[in-house]
Amino acid sequence: MPTSPRLARIIGGTRLLAHLLQHAVRPRPAVSLQTRLAMVPLDKAPLDQPVTIHWDDHHIPFIDAATDHDAATALGIVHAHLRLGQLEVLRRLSHGRLSEMIGAAGAELDRQLRALDPGRAVPGMLAMMPAATREWLDAFARGINHNLMRTPRLPPEFSLFALQRETWTPADVLTVGRLMSADVNWLVWLRLLQFRSDPDWPALWRKLAEADSLSFDSAELLGAPIRSGSNSLVIGPARTQSGAPMIASDPHLPLVLPNPWLIAALKSPSYNMVGLMLPGLPFVALGRNSWIAWGGTSLHAASSDVVAVAASDIEHAEQQIKVRWGKPRTVQVPNSPWGPVMSDTLALRWMGHRPSDEVTAMLAVNRARNWDEYRAALDGFSVPGQNMLYADTEGHIGKLMAVHLPRRNEFPSDDLVLSPDRQQGWDDPVTGSELAHEFDPVHGFIASANERPPECGVFIGHQFSRPDRRRRLDHMLSATNNATVAQAIDIQRDVHWEQGHAQCRQLLRWMPPVPAGRQQRFINLLASWDGNYNVNSRGALAFELLSNALARLLVTKRRLAAYSLAWGTRRLVWSEIVAAPPDRRQRALRIAVRQAARTLRPRATWGSQHRLRLGHPLTALPVIGRRWRFTDLPVGGGNDTLFKTAHGLTDRIHGCGYGSTARHISDLSDPDRNLFALAGGQDGWPGSTTFIDQVHSFLCSDYITVPLRAETARATFPHRMDLTP
Repeated sequence: MPTSPRLARIIGGTRLLAHLLQHAVRPRPAVSLQTRLAMVPLDKAPLDQPVTIHWDDHHIPFIDAATDHDAATALGIVHAHLRLGQLEVLRRLSHGRLSEMIGAAGAELDRQLRALDPGRAVPGMLAMMPAATREWLDAFARGINHNLMRTPRLPPEFSLFALQRETWTPADVLTVGRLMSADVNWLVWLRLLQFRSDPDWPALWRKLAEADSLSFDSAELLGAPIRSGSNSLVIGPARTQSGAPMIASDPHLPLVLPNPWLIAALKSPSYNMVGLMLPGLPFVALGRNSWIAWGGTSLHAASSDVVAVAASDIEHAEQQIKVRWGKPRTVQVPNSPWGPVMSDTLALRWMGHRPSDEVTAMLAVNRARNWDEYRAALDGFSVPGQNMLYADTEGHIGKLMAVHLPRRNEFPSDDLVLSPDRQQGWDDPVTGSELAHEFDPVHGFIASANERPPECGVFIGHQFSRPDRRRRLDHMLSATNNATVAQAIDIQRDVHWEQGHAQCRQLLRWMPPVPAGRQQRFINLLASWDGNYNVNSRGALAFELLSNALARLLVTKRRLAAYSLAWGTRRLVWSEIVAAPPDRRQRALRIAVRQAARTLRPRATWGSQHRLRLGHPLTALPVIGRRWRFTDLPVGGGNDTLFKTAHGLTDRIHGCGYGSTARHISDLSDPDRNLFALAGGQDGWPGSTTFIDQVHSFLCSDYITVPLRAETARATFPHRMDLTP
């Protein structure tokens, strides 16, 4: 008798759980750095000449290569050594092959991923790529394959998910890159579509789009580092103690293990760079070279549209999905002239489905020596749209937008779904060189925190972060003319939310009289709160408990559900509180104080409720998930603080799943003054001693210094590795 899809999913899920339970009971002893380094195959590497890799005690490499080809190869070996399990999972996700790892439970997501087709533009990308870039990419892929095929021990993901050794191609690298580059709007817009049938939909859409708060968590759907925020700043020489510019970047991504970033340094004839890299991509995304430094934040660009298409315009291609513990499944993958069909008759038109060459752009940034070369390099950068900051050793600082956008001066509809009857500017995209930029401003610093960009005659996007973090950066940077690295660290760890403090004071002004005792003590906590989300703050916790109770009393469940899809949920809820009739608001405040005061435990603090729970994505599984959690620490910060640790409205103990994941600071007066910290560690091997060893550095002020000069690495990095051809 044939098995129904539902029964197949149940059977597949049961087999998956049994398999994971079997693995969960296996001990995970600590794996030393020496043991991990011994897993790198040193001989018969695809090199022209020997390459030396120096490693520090945190598993951070410095690659010293005589040729660019060998540098790229060694870089691939390093990425595979540190993050092979992570890379293989990302590769299978990008190709819609999750079912091969977890069985029938992944079939629907595979169908969606194949419809999305992140690699659609890859053949065109390879065709337009200059020979030098293609050679670098080929060498990087060969380096991954050298480690993959010859390492004596494979990471735990291989046995857990029954992964086989399959060689990587340049197309695989680019497809993974496209998956990581997904627009912050797409796919999860489908969650918002459920509200289009509401009578007040047009007003709701305008409110979301105009509130600088609409931003969706695609990572929840794809399990990849798609959602992105960030803080970044550059300080000119007139405002630094060293008399040279300084740069600091703090990218915001899902808080998971392995960390979404790794740290690396490299020296070859054409390249000398140090910085943060995304696993599987062969360039430094945030960092510096001998002449310039670069950082960035998500632009939140409108690089995609949802288009309503006629059923007659949809074509279906039949594809087969391999299913672990089950028979292959045949699925219909829909497509349209405007792009993949993601739901019924709604198509996704995405700039990332058009060929562009971000690898060439970023490699040119990695080599750039001045502002003109930097700008020219990033004109070829399309997705994901970025605010890119700049500083150089000559004392200049700058900022530009790196993105390709439809050429239009406004969004052509009051709805997120567009008609397909015109191109809406997609036939002649705008590139970054046509957009506003900033260079050597008179106030001597530049900051970026995903805020709305300046008007420049082009529609940039629907959604931007509220300016709270940007204003806080401006305030702190304006307060000093003698900035040091220590002050940059303090900025990155800042947990003050001025708007929240102002909201708290306003609530106290509206507050009706409350009974003496527990409720009055609660009010006193609010009155004494300084606006800081410190770990030990009881006032921050009291404000959060009150905000949660008040939101649920004054905002309907339906509207709160819509607001929960927005990055600026708290801003939208506050607008409802302000708009409520005074008598209704007072009644709600009276009830909210009673509820919140009852919830607040005698010794509870913000950190006892707000937790940094770093773990592998398998933490989401029932029964065994806790085994894959590696930290449960009190942490400061919140949704709108510079040290971002995002959370929902809740009165319960909770983890923060998104926020600050890595930090970089460079003082350009000294090529070796480059500081880093990851929320986790370098290594992707669960149980390794360098898997989560940087958490303390990340939470405190003792960042890790990584030199740019090879001679410094030779002298200070204690572990040497020689790769031979």
